[in-house]
Amino acid sequence: MENKRQKSELSDIFRDCREDFLRNHKLCEVQHKAFNSIINCRTAQLGGHSMTCPDCGHTSNSYNSCRNRNCPKCQFIRQTQWVDKLAANIPPVKQFHIVFTIPNGLNALFLQNQSRAYSLLFKAAGKSVMQCARNNKYLGAQAGAIALLHTWGQNLSYHPHLHMIVPAGGLSDDGSEWIPSGRNFFLPVKLLSAVFRGLLFAMLKSECENGTIKLPDAIKDLEALKNICYEKNWVVYCEKPFTNATNLIRYLGNYTHRVAISNHRIAEYQERKVQFSYKDYKSGGQKRVLTLDVEEFVRRFMQHVLPSGFCKIRYFGFLALSNMKTKLEDCRQTIGKATYLSQLEGLQALEVLEIVTGKNPFICPICKQGRLIPSGNIIAKEKQHG
Repeated sequence: MENKRQKSELSDIFRDCREDFLRNHKLCEVQHKAFNSIINCRTAQLGGHSMTCPDCGHTSNSYNSCRNRNCPKCQFIRQTQWVDKLAANIPPVKQFHIVFTIPNGLNALFLQNQSRAYSLLFKAAGKSVMQCARNNKYLGAQAGAIALLHTWGQNLSYHPHLHMIVPAGGLSDDGSEWIPSGRNFFLPVKLLSAVFRGLLFAMLKSECENGTIKLPDAIKDLEALKNICYEKNWVVYCEKPFTNATNLIRYLGNYTHRVAISNHRIAEYQERKVQFSYKDYKSGGQKRVLTLDVEEFVRRFMQHVLPSGFCKIRYFGFLALSNMKTKLEDCRQTIGKATYLSQLEGLQALEVLEIVTGKNPFICPICKQGRLIPSGNIIAKEKQHG
């Protein structure tokens, strides 16, 4: 196996260790498909087309993307358009960022029952926010929320948690009034934590009793599950609110459609070792470098491939998709402020790229004058298999 001494990407690492890793690790269908897609993305394996400059004769090949949601090369345009659309759909008020986490003792249960456990995580977090916001002691209104699932920590460890964006206020029962939350305060985090823990445990217990969730060997029975859930207080973290659409878009751009690790964090790959940067939040977010054996690196990455068809972004309250044309419009009317206007809706991918980068992707990179035009297709070398 050839060692990589130059700057490497995730696809390089997967390609080099493919034979050894697949021999030593069993992947499910969706993981195997992601593994192959990342290797073949933007290579001749998937085909593409040629572009030629009529002024200087320069020809360049452009290979097709795999479009797999786990590929670090395929999320930029999709993420940019989604964030732009979302910013145009949320009420023009401050937005709170709330993080819901689970204790490490539940990791084995979640990893073994991913689809059901992740769905319950969404359900419990969304219900806790809606339920607490309805309480007249705090907000007394219907809230809205957007939740995004992440399953990894900075060091690629398994760490399921939700990032939730919540507008600073809610809609009255009759839809005639916008009720703002406190200036730097949405709901008591201790209250949210307790309600979230109680709801999630009740849901997990019910599904274990119904047989839809299986306890892992590390958790012997429901009493052991209860002990894990209640031996420590759970922490729900709420950051300071975003004050404008620009700051919110910048934040969402960092969190949505993200994969477990991006190529720019990979520092070095050689001698079957992968070095990558990460933030050590236990040390105040200091930037550090971690070295892993290549198979351990790939193993950690693959455990974050979500079940096929699983939706990792979900909406609640007046931001639920079913309320977009009714309650969300009521929010806009009662707030009475100008909303962010979408800049990218209906545009093609290359048009989005030009707006975001400020560079015309059709201008010849050599002469800087001619406009590249299609000059032929590149046939895919082999069909992608899952």
